[in-house]
Amino acid sequence: MTTEGGRRFAALPRARRDAIILASMRVFARHGYRDANTADIARAAGMSKGLLFFYFRNKRDLYLNTVDYVSTVMGEAVVDDAAWAIDDFFDLIMHLCRRKRAELARHPLMLRFALAAWYPSHRDVAPTVNRWMQRQITVMYERYLSHVRLDRFRDDVDPRHVLDMLIWLADGYLHRQVGLGLPVDLDDMLVQCGQWCAMLRRYAYRQPDGPAPDGDAPAPRDRSTTERTTI
Repeated sequence: MTTEGGRRFAALPRARRDAIILASMRVFARHGYRDANTADIARAAGMSKGLLFFYFRNKRDLYLNTVDYVSTVMGEAVVDDAAWAIDDFFDLIMHLCRRKRAELARHPLMLRFALAAWYPSHRDVAPTVNRWMQRQITVMYERYLSHVRLDRFRDDVDPRHVLDMLIWLADGYLHRQVGLGLPVDLDDMLVQCGQWCAMLRRYAYRQPDGPAPDGDAPAPRDRSTTERTTI
């Protein structure tokens, strides 16, 4: 979603970019896209409104670049060296979830902005963000899950579809919390993710007596111990 103005922004030193994005997140998270005032964002970033619009054409441009920047920074923080050593699909998903939970706990403003950004309602940004989110799922699968052992999946199971199901489950959980006006408990969501992974592992993986080429597919797990063994 980076635009020409966004490319000028990308040329700034990292500390300056972070200051602008922090101001943008704070105002958009507090007021939403429609009611956010770019003068407030410029003031919080320590610059004039004119200079802010040198880097971004308008409020929409600033918002979309903020979404993109936050997603990139989160990806860099979550995907560590250890992730590349994990070749089990579900173990890797849980590792990334734990890393993301820790990062969001350290930066609660990022969580508040993400909840607003991932579920946009304003017509100026909703179609673009929704299309971008779908592309990000493909990027995640191709970039971060490219090294996992796909031979552990049953022949009739598409691993990408399993990833989609995990995202749909997380999306439903967040929609429920936001819709009911309830806080998003990161610890509870991590427990839920562990249970979803355990359930889908039993569905998607070859069983011990199946035709798995390496013969080490995980056995079905006792539901009473799922949380302890997965998280």
